[in-house]
Amino acid sequence: MIPKLHYISQGSSSEEQLENIQKACTSGAELVQLRLKNVSEKNFLKVAEAAREITSHFQTRLIINDYYKIAKEVKADGVHLGKTDSCPTIARKHLYSWQIIGGTANTLQDCETLLDKQINYISLGPFRETTTKDKLPPVLGLNGYTAITDVLKTGTPILGVGGITTEDVTAILKTGISGIAVSGDITRDFSKIRTFNQLLNASSTAEQRYTFE
Repeated sequence: MIPKLHYISQGSSSEEQLENIQKACTSGAELVQLRLKNVSEKNFLKVAEAAREITSHFQTRLIINDYYKIAKEVKADGVHLGKTDSCPTIARKHLYSWQIIGGTANTLQDCETLLDKQINYISLGPFRETTTKDKLPPVLGLNGYTAITDVLKTGTPILGVGGITTEDVTAILKTGISGIAVSGDITRDFSKIRTFNQLLNASSTAEQRYTFE
C-alpha cells in the first residue's frame, strides 16, 4: 500500500530541507521523498539519517531520491529513481525485499520500460512547466495523461507530478492517474496537505488506499 499524496522535499540548504520535512509530517503527510541535489553523498547521508528520524517519529514513510544504497543504509521505505539515475533492476538487488522502488516517466515507452523492471509506482510528468527541475521534458497536461493511461493497463500506481496545485487534482484523477507528487504548492503552504488529502480521498483507512499488485 502506498499513499496517494507524496511530498517531494524542497529547501536551499540541508537545514531548510529538514525543516520542511518536519512541517510536512506535522501537517499530515503520509509519505515524504527526500530530494536533495548538488550535495556530496556523505552530506546526503547525514540529511537522510536526520530525515529518517523525523519521519519515524511521525510514522511517515520516507523515500530517498536517487541514492538507493543510502535508502538501504537508513532503512528508508524505498527509493525513487529518475530517468538518468540507476537502473531499478540494479537497485533492487541492493535493497531489502520490503523496500519499494518508484521511477520517473515522461512517455508511454518510459512507463512500459519501468513496468518491465518491476517498479512499484511511476511518477509521470511533468504535468505543467515547473522550476523544480532543470532540462524539463515535454509537458504532458491532462491530454498527455489520458493518452498514456488509456493504453497502459496496469495495476501499478501512476502518480502525476510537475507543478500540480490543489485546483488540478479532480481533473487529473479523471484521466486515470491514481495519485500525485507535489513539491512547490505544499512547500509554499503546508496546510494544503490536508486539502490535497481530502481531494484525493487519501484518508488513513486501508479501504481508501490502493495497493500494489
